[in-house]
Amino acid sequence: METIIKKTTPQTIKQQVDDIIVDISWSELSERYFGKSPSWLSRKMNGKGFNGNAPGNFTEAEKEQLRGALCDLADRIRRVAQEIH
Repeated sequence: METIIKKTTPQTIKQQVDDIIVDISWSELSERYFGKSPSWLSRKMNGKGFNGNAPGNFTEAEKEQLRGALCDLADRIRRVAQEIH
């Protein structure tokens, strides 16, 4: 029996957040959690480099920071939702 191994291309960050991409103000997230301009986050999300450099993928530290930002935002939304009477 022959085993076929499929190689999957890793998803970009933009593909991973597709379900919520239109529901979040990414410019606010960029400024609040990264202290960066909205264009910085947009370039990162789209894998674009800066000043003609190599692709602008997120570093591991930036990925962790993005995870933390999204979790914090989720917690804030949940807290506000629970306070609605």
